[in-house]
Amino acid sequence: MDLPTYAFQRRRYWLDFQAGAGTADVTDAGLDAARHPLLGAVVEHPGTGEVVCTDRWSLRTHGWLADHAVFGAVVLPATAHLDLALWVGDLVGCATVEDLLLEVPLLLPATGDVQVRVVAGAADEDGRREVRVYSRAGTQAGTEGGWTRHATGNLAPAAPP
Repeated sequence: MDLPTYAFQRRRYWLDFQAGAGTADVTDAGLDAARHPLLGAVVEHPGTGEVVCTDRWSLRTHGWLADHAVFGAVVLPATAHLDLALWVGDLVGCATVEDLLLEVPLLLPATGDVQVRVVAGAADEDGRREVRVYSRAGTQAGTEGGWTRHATGNLAPAAPP
């Protein structure tokens, strides 16, 4: 790609959420739409207040993820984990990610897909929540194996101004 010839030429490089872009209508299943490029649905546990965001990723539906490969394996970048934690934190009223520990790389297979869950735990007495990112290999017909935890962290409400 060539550099712009005009200093103030604007070109947006960030991904935007596009409603209905290859996703099912999750509201028919009683879920809320996530309105995030990597997450399709949100559900809140009525008893605990935990919030679970979910989607299914593949290189066919999220081809731009293939741009981050390490030794030929497509790996979800650490910044994507942070973006997921920030977005879910914002959703539950915790605008600060206090810490985020990446435990296991989240690999996307060359064929097939992975199911992804981002879980914000119940709020404690200070309003803080634990956040966790999970995945498991799957196909459209079912799943293949158990859940792997990729990241854990803590979310906190924004400090007063």
